[in-house]
Amino acid sequence: MTPALMLFVALTPQSVAQSQSALTLDPRFKPMAEAIPRRFVVLTDGSWLTVGKNETRITRDQGKTWSEPRSMIADVGPGLPRGGLPLRTKNGVIVVVYGGESRFRWDEARGEAAEARMDVWAIRSLDEGKTWIDRQKIFEGHGGTMLSIIETRSGHVVVPIQPYLSNPGHWGTCVLVSADGGKSWQRSNLIDLGGMGHHDGGIEATLVELKDGRLWMLLRTSLNRLWEAYSSNKGLYWGAIRATEIEASSAPAHVVRLASGRLALVWNRILAEGEKSYPSRPPAYSVYPASWQREEISIAFSEDEGRSWSKPLAFARLRGGTLVYPQIIETDPGVLWIFANKLRVSVREADLVGR
Repeated sequence: MTPALMLFVALTPQSVAQSQSALTLDPRFKPMAEAIPRRFVVLTDGSWLTVGKNETRITRDQGKTWSEPRSMIADVGPGLPRGGLPLRTKNGVIVVVYGGESRFRWDEARGEAAEARMDVWAIRSLDEGKTWIDRQKIFEGHGGTMLSIIETRSGHVVVPIQPYLSNPGHWGTCVLVSADGGKSWQRSNLIDLGGMGHHDGGIEATLVELKDGRLWMLLRTSLNRLWEAYSSNKGLYWGAIRATEIEASSAPAHVVRLASGRLALVWNRILAEGEKSYPSRPPAYSVYPASWQREEISIAFSEDEGRSWSKPLAFARLRGGTLVYPQIIETDPGVLWIFANKLRVSVREADLVGR
């Protein structure tokens, strides 16, 4: 692949989300309205449905205007829907996986959480989000930050979660799998990279289905690179757990398959362009003093199922701020919407890698 040309242009102050920071953006990437949600499902009629705190909204003009909120369930008590990860299956079932009430307190003297609880719940709709059924707790404990949900070609719904682990305190990753559209769930084996600290371990996974049917997971770590794992049985067991060659700061990545067949990866590299050092965090975060570079975000493409990647393009930088927790959505073939906190941009795949 021919590396994309590195060019930057400053946006106007009105388009900068953080007033004291200067956002620079590659000119091929176009800013989008902040009202556009980063998580939604497309309904049969082409409208979008997004999930909030026990309510849904619908847009028929790609996020410019929204319907009045519609309540999901009338119950009270634990496990009320609250955003989370929505997915519409090939069979038309809308599945939402979300965290319950979060309680987390870190005891720095002990190197453990004094309190850690955020159960994981699921709910589903069979009628385009009009009514909701089968609300259930699918993980008990602290499920951590959940960023990725996919449906495999076989129809399995696969969601990585991030259980808190003790002695010493850190985080691991496992996967919840449903073979029946979110009606019932199974849990995979645990991926535990060790560590000690309230941000240590193998966490905040993203995953994609490969052409050979295996699932490929990329994990955020505090080891200055992404780690990977593979599953040959739709996410129920993970092996080949190892470091990749993808250098990364302590921040999550997002990988997706595009209509072209390429894989696209968005993430925070160890160093911002032109920098020779990176910010780190105190020992309470992790054993290793990892990079916390979050001012700049990059994209790369793979033609060979993740074995090699194009030269990373650092397409956005927010000096003095953070661009983190990225997500790619291909709204039409070759049209990519990229989200991060304080960032919503669109770009054409052909403008970056050719046809």
